[in-house]
Amino acid sequence: MQEETKPPVPPSPGGTSPPANPPVVSPETASSQAPSVPPHRAAAPPKPAGPVPEPWISPLVAKLQGHYGSGIREAVSYLKQNYLVVDPSLLPQLLQVLRDEEEFDYCVDITAVHYPERENPLEMVWILYSFARNQRVRVKTAVKDGASVPSVTSLWPTANWLEREVFDMFGVRFDGHPDLKRILLPDGWKGHPLRKDYSILQQDNEWVQINLGIESGQ
Repeated sequence: MQEETKPPVPPSPGGTSPPANPPVVSPETASSQAPSVPPHRAAAPPKPAGPVPEPWISPLVAKLQGHYGSGIREAVSYLKQNYLVVDPSLLPQLLQVLRDEEEFDYCVDITAVHYPERENPLEMVWILYSFARNQRVRVKTAVKDGASVPSVTSLWPTANWLEREVFDMFGVRFDGHPDLKRILLPDGWKGHPLRKDYSILQQDNEWVQINLGIESGQ
């Protein structure tokens, strides 16, 4: 029988042929030569603290605090947004002073935030802008559920629709509003969808079934 011949081993790029029989490495040697396993990663560093409110110090704040005293409960700047937290009893007079004397002639928005766990769960927010000052200020106050606040439609006519939206979404009433009714939802809608304890899907299903006689697509 003819002996099987093995093909020649090509030379390495450097011109030398590899050894016919590579050296045998014992398990002990292999383990000692193996790359070391990196240690466990260190625990991630704690997240940096977020921005915190800072006192808002300005001639406007000094003037208002001098006039209204403790009625100005806070004057704070947060992320370059200046706001005043005021006693609800100050609202009509303070907002008029801001428009007439301090030239905040544009009512950008009126909105609210619902905090169900608080004693006064509805925080009202008026966002005002002064073209003359190129300055924006927020006025905040907290009221009880079911309480009302004064309408400012006589100061800024654009507040008409803004107040209707807050009434529709949060249920806050505005004394003196000329036509306070829902603006986004039908008159027969129950509740106020932007409250945090409100089930929008449940009410949507109920309204669609009663008024349209079909199942909601939500």
